[in-house]
Formats: sequence, C-alpha cells, structure tokens
Amino acid sequence: MNVSCIQMVQVDDDTDGAIDRAIRLIRWCRGADVIILPELWNIGFMSFDRYIAGAETENGRTMTAMREMARETGAYLHTGSFVLKEGDGFYNAAFLLSPDGEILGAYRKIHLFSYRSREHELLRPGDHVTVIPTPLATFGLATCFDLRFPELFRRMVDQGAEVFLVCSAWPKSRLEYFRLFNRARASENQCALISANAAGENRGVAVAGHSMVVDPWGRVVNSCENGEAIVSARIDIDDIHEARRRFPLLSSRQDWL
Repeated sequence: MNVSCIQMVQVDDDTDGAIDRAIRLIRWCRGADVIILPELWNIGFMSFDRYIAGAETENGRTMTAMREMARETGAYLHTGSFVLKEGDGFYNAAFLLSPDGEILGAYRKIHLFSYRSREHELLRPGDHVTVIPTPLATFGLATCFDLRFPELFRRMVDQGAEVFLVCSAWPKSRLEYFRLFNRARASENQCALISANAAGENRGVAVAGHSMVVDPWGRVVNSCENGEAIVSARIDIDDIHEARRRFPLLSSRQDWL
C-alpha cells in the first residue's frame, strides 16, 4: 500500500486558493493508494473568526472538490478536516473517500482544543470512534489533539484498526510532543500511523509540519521538516500482523483494568 501525506502551508482568508492548492498537491500524489490532507487546511486552525462563516456541508465546495479528486486519482482520499455544518451544530470533521469518490466514513473530532484556542467554544465534540474497513486495510481516524489521548487509539484497535490516519495542525512550539505521540500511538497499538500536519503560519502562529509515516514498531519510515511537502512511503499490512505475532503485546492486556 503506497501512502502520501500532503503537508500544506495554511492560507489565511483564501479558501478558494487553499482548495486550488490542495487539488494541485493531490495530483502530484497520483499513484498513491492512500492520500491524506491536514486539519482545517481550507481555512486554518487558528482562524477562529472564520469557523462559522466558513463552515460547509457534506455537499459544499471542499467536499465536492475532494470527491472529484478521489475519482481522478483512484485513491482512498482522507479529506483532512474542515468545519462541518450539520443541523444547528458545527464540527471539526474529516472524511475518508473511496476511489469512486463515495463517503466511506466520517470522524468528528472528539477532543477539542481549549489551550489558547476557541475550538472548544465554537464547535461540538464528536461522540463516536470511527474505524473503516477497506480492501487495503482497516483504518482508524483521529485528529490532532486526539494524539494526547491513548484510550481513543486503543478503542480503535479493539474495533480492528490496523492503520491510523491522523490529520493535524500541530503548533511548532510543541513539535517534540507531536513526534513523540505519533510514534507512541503506533508502537503501543502495533499499528502503522500516517499523519499529515499543516505547515507555515496561520494568524501569526507557526505550525510544526514534520508529517510522518510510522511503522508498528514505532519507527519513522519517512518524514519531512516544515514547509510544503509530500511524504510518501509504502506500508505492508502483513508487517503489522507479523509485528503482533512476533511480540504479542495486545494479547497480554488485562481488560479488567
């Protein structure tokens, strides 16, 4: 399975420009089986003043463009996240699309960020874990701050996850934690992990970049630094099951704890 993480520089106040940039970068990933974009790439995570005005439905311009790109590239496309308007609520939502552009599943970010952030004030948290079986692998979806909550990832493993797809807009000031949590969540659950982080600056806040692909032993297979980039790697699902066979960590759990 060939995977590509798109590390986009966030664009202040230019959603059309961000969509055009995403389309260009997705086309550069042609040939990948799985493509993933960052968190809130179409408006920028720190653009709290645009959350409500820039919110979209599943039929909005962002999802329409992403569905077209899934069909064009023939890839499983993780849309990254955007502010989803659903009824009278707003969510930080991400979708996994099939190569035919169909929605296979959606994840609404459960752990909303409150430290020097208005995300928790403006949006509603999700209320369910999202694990999606496909012919390639069984994917578990998470978003940014979720990385600090290992129980979410263990729940996804309990539901069959083999590969974690993580979109994020992690800040540069806490880069070392981003590196740590990506590797920890992969190794402690014996899953591969693919993370696409944003880059550049948004509303004057520097974002960390350093998107990466991690194997089930917690080793970084490929990564990058900051700036716009595409991180590509190959994941062999058999390697995940071999890691679990050779070192049966998960079978040693005590479920009563």
